[in-house]
Amino acid sequence: MSAKTLATGVSKREAWAWAMYDFANSGYTTVVITAIFNAYFVSVVAGNAPWATFAWTLALSASYLLIMLTAPLVGAHADARAAKKRWLLATTAGCVLGTAGLMFAGPGALAPAVIFLVFSNYCFGSGENLIAAFLPELADEEALGKVSGYGWSLGYLGGLFSLGACLAYVTWAQAQGQGAADFVPVTLLITAALFAIASLPTFLFLRERAKPLPADAVPGFGAAVARLRETWRHARRFPDMRRFMLCIVFYQAGIQAVIALAAIYAEQAMDFKTADTIKLVFLVNITAAIGAFVFGHVQDRIGHVRAIAATLVGWIVMILLAWKAEGPALFWLSANIAGLCLGASQSAARALVGTLAPPARHAEFFGLWGLAVKFSSILGPLTYGAVTWISGGDHRLAILVTGSWFVVGLLILRGVDAGRGRRAAVESDA
Repeated sequence: MSAKTLATGVSKREAWAWAMYDFANSGYTTVVITAIFNAYFVSVVAGNAPWATFAWTLALSASYLLIMLTAPLVGAHADARAAKKRWLLATTAGCVLGTAGLMFAGPGALAPAVIFLVFSNYCFGSGENLIAAFLPELADEEALGKVSGYGWSLGYLGGLFSLGACLAYVTWAQAQGQGAADFVPVTLLITAALFAIASLPTFLFLRERAKPLPADAVPGFGAAVARLRETWRHARRFPDMRRFMLCIVFYQAGIQAVIALAAIYAEQAMDFKTADTIKLVFLVNITAAIGAFVFGHVQDRIGHVRAIAATLVGWIVMILLAWKAEGPALFWLSANIAGLCLGASQSAARALVGTLAPPARHAEFFGLWGLAVKFSSILGPLTYGAVTWISGGDHRLAILVTGSWFVVGLLILRGVDAGRGRRAAVESDA
């Protein structure tokens, strides 16, 4: 990043420290949600029961529902107290401890698996909203996409680092004759430790620039609820933000289904083994980092809306290829298209929210963004899980149904005007 991409008074070191949180927390999603623990939950913890995939999606849905209920309130409180960084520290500690707690989820230990999964994923999602709310404070208004893409690309490298460390241990453990019940718990400890260490620069160098309200004006729970109601009541002043939030619900439903169930699909539909799945996700993280970095530069030129539209077309192509694949070659191709689209779409969405959000309500509106994403995180995976349960384990049908979310999202996106939305946000503050 050059100094031109950053807001006045923001150093490159501080921007790097912000992006390092993406590096740190990506290990959690990569190892726990995408590559290792999800398949382990279905095959070992739940013993490949007919309801196993549905149980996995149900546990994730519970954590996302909790985030939906609290994210806007946490955002409003963080804005009023200028406490984004303090809230971020608390959620980080919770996710690290919850990830370590997953090591107790052995064969048949469904209760501890669900409890620690719900807790750790709740803390992860809450922290994700808070770190995103710093973006408009750090980036120049014309370079939100570039800075966001820098963070996402560094994040995928963090996922690679954690997954690589886990792959090295899994390879060694399998050579010693150990099974998944022996080596998966250790990979969770590795992931928790790397998250804690890699997030340290964020808490050392990232500044809280927001100014707290006077003590008597800081909202309590009731006032935070009232402010949230006010945001919804005046939503007609932000029609493009409102439409984009609806768009996010649909297309993110597809993305979240792919993230949460990629390893399960690979093992159940394509007969991949644990080491093969890790290698696949490892390569996908490389393509995701490339997608986030390249589109971070491209989207500022072509516009965030066009960038997101291009990635949604890519997602639709990816779903069709994965559904059609009978052998590993076509499936590997579809997975890497998913990686490119994942990095690009996530980066562009965060930048577009930063463009459409009123400057005085960044944390609150990123909380609403988190609410939309978390609702989609319930909708997408739960639909996939329900289809596999009802169809008797037909994962190919489930992945095809997942593709419909991207089609609907693309249709809704056509009505979003980023320029008009930005003007509404600025006029709202004035």
